[in-house]
Amino acid sequence: MLSDPPVSPTDAPIRVILADDHPILRSGLRLLLGAEPDLEVVGEANNGVEAVEQTTRLRPDVVVMDIAMPGMSGLEATRRISQLETGARVLILTVHAEEQYLLPVVQAGGSGYVLKSQADTDLLEAIRAVHRGEVFLDPPAQKMLLEDYLSQVKAGKEVDSYQTLSEREREVLKYTAEGYTAQEIADRLVLSPKTVDTYRARVMDKLNLHHRAELVKYALRKGLLQPGDH
Repeated sequence: MLSDPPVSPTDAPIRVILADDHPILRSGLRLLLGAEPDLEVVGEANNGVEAVEQTTRLRPDVVVMDIAMPGMSGLEATRRISQLETGARVLILTVHAEEQYLLPVVQAGGSGYVLKSQADTDLLEAIRAVHRGEVFLDPPAQKMLLEDYLSQVKAGKEVDSYQTLSEREREVLKYTAEGYTAQEIADRLVLSPKTVDTYRARVMDKLNLHHRAELVKYALRKGLLQPGDH
């Protein structure tokens, strides 16, 4: 008798954690996601601290996160999860439609933004989209995000990409600008050279830099270096 073929890793369901301080809402979301064969709820969190802890322990693919929660906010939890490097992507699910929430979500490392009022129509698509590595924003959110960014630029408050860097990325930026090799940086930070290269590539991408000379100039502008340090 022939056995069934092994399940391909690509066929594995998308592992999801639900982070919201309203148990009834979480129950509804669990039912919604549970009806989909390609989605699996592997954990629930009542606040930001629990969301970070469960992400560390359960290593989900996607965390569906509310912004306003007691204790650690969803925004801070998003920032910390993005620094964990577990591969988990955060999708914000919130009642807040105001534009002042959108840009901080993107800066914190969020991969999408869905309103709770549209969860029944947008949430499933959004989870699948962010799992594919895409950013999910509905057209109104895209418009608000662009208008918010342009208003800040117009007011002379252009978003500083440096704020999107993790503490480790900032260290790698500084040491790279100072002229240290990947091996030397790895020795200083107790990392592997390959991990240092990954951090460096991420820094260059976030800051839209392409050469070390540009990185040095950036570090000088930020006051991370003194002339002659590199």
